[in-house]
Amino acid sequence: MPSVTVTVVGAGLAGCEVAWQLAERGIDVRLVEQKPHARTPAQTTDALCELVCSNSMRGASLANAVGLLKEELRRAGSLILACADKTRVPAGGALAVDREAFSALITERLQAHPRVAFEARIVTSIPEASPAAPVVLATGPLTGEALAADLAQTIGSAHLAYYDAIAPIVSADSIDWSKVFKQSRYGKGAEDGADEAYVNCPVDERAYFAFVAELLAAKKVEPRSFEEVRYFEGCLPVEVMASRGERTLAFGPMKPVGLVDPHTGQRPFAVVQLRPEDGAATAYNMVGFQTRMTWPEQARVLRTIPGLEQAEFLRFGSVHRNTFVDAPRVLDARMQLRGRPGVFLAGQITGVEGYVESCACGFVCGVMLAQALRGQPLLPPPPTTALGGVLTHLTRVRDDYQPSNVTWAWLPPLGDRRLKKRARYEAMGERALADLAMWTQARVALPNAAPIAPPTSIIAPWPTST
Repeated sequence: MPSVTVTVVGAGLAGCEVAWQLAERGIDVRLVEQKPHARTPAQTTDALCELVCSNSMRGASLANAVGLLKEELRRAGSLILACADKTRVPAGGALAVDREAFSALITERLQAHPRVAFEARIVTSIPEASPAAPVVLATGPLTGEALAADLAQTIGSAHLAYYDAIAPIVSADSIDWSKVFKQSRYGKGAEDGADEAYVNCPVDERAYFAFVAELLAAKKVEPRSFEEVRYFEGCLPVEVMASRGERTLAFGPMKPVGLVDPHTGQRPFAVVQLRPEDGAATAYNMVGFQTRMTWPEQARVLRTIPGLEQAEFLRFGSVHRNTFVDAPRVLDARMQLRGRPGVFLAGQITGVEGYVESCACGFVCGVMLAQALRGQPLLPPPPTTALGGVLTHLTRVRDDYQPSNVTWAWLPPLGDRRLKKRARYEAMGERALADLAMWTQARVALPNAAPIAPPTSIIAPWPTST
């Protein structure tokens, strides 16, 4: 009986990581890349795993969520992290790499693997998938128009976006709770006496007009050369709304209707609403505050909002071109398309942001797919790890699902909330690495395992834990 062959479309960070994890577990891989026949508008070379923006994979501290994610990948056997460590260049506390050496080393490792075959062609539609030939789409944020159109037809156009409109996220511990109040408009958010759904930062008239002036004057990120700026009216950058009139925000995301400030007993002139980002309410999303302000300007301007003077930003806002799916609605717990069994997604097209997050998404997809193809129980990374947090992000249903870098809100909080911020994050990191060690020991899929026969089915429901 012939062995299983998985087709992985896209040889970026996620695609190469998927291919490596599958191949190391005895599964043949066909890695399809459109280069040298075509490039995305952001690419300039024909290399695999081309880093099109910065050469930095960001901070290395374990008190930083992305630092923890890198360390987990390193310990779990990631190809990308191994090659990044081999090709790193001085960058202070960050992990930065020599772009060319990094790409060359990944290419060399994959080309030398006996279970990885390369194919250079442009994929314009989702390849046919079967139990003996699963498909992983890892085509990134600039997925080609024809393939994106076919994907949209499969999942419904409402579930595929072509740009990011990301609002900032702040740590709950950094909010000045003496200046804000919990309340939903017209009291619609409370259930059984629980706290209301939103946190409101009241803004008086003087502060409102001063804020609008700062917003308009702030330095903005210029669109990249390959970006066509086409804003959607339902999700405009906050500064674009402000430019349409100084009272526009007061009738938009900062409208105070249906709210009464318990400190004054009156409706505020304007409000900034914060919505919990996770079930434990350790982080809050600034509702409607997607922005193209530079990160330093976001910190400066947004800290003029009452209650956010000492805000710690777990994620800054952004607006840029990006193709991604509404993962919680279109992907199952295995990262498989609900409407197209046998087709899996990995990397930024799922709604993760950043080099490390894309690699992590590919790692998790590859490991779980290998488990399924080998007839093993599904054993995802523990939710207390940053790798498990990738799945938490992809499965957390919300009305406005948006791509995100890893944040501590992807992980469940500690029981002891008395710890200071850094100590708490370090404790969460220690917990994650301990749980990761148990997971890596428990995984049954062995590196360089013997080839396998195709399973009867890869689309039957799998358990969520063992």
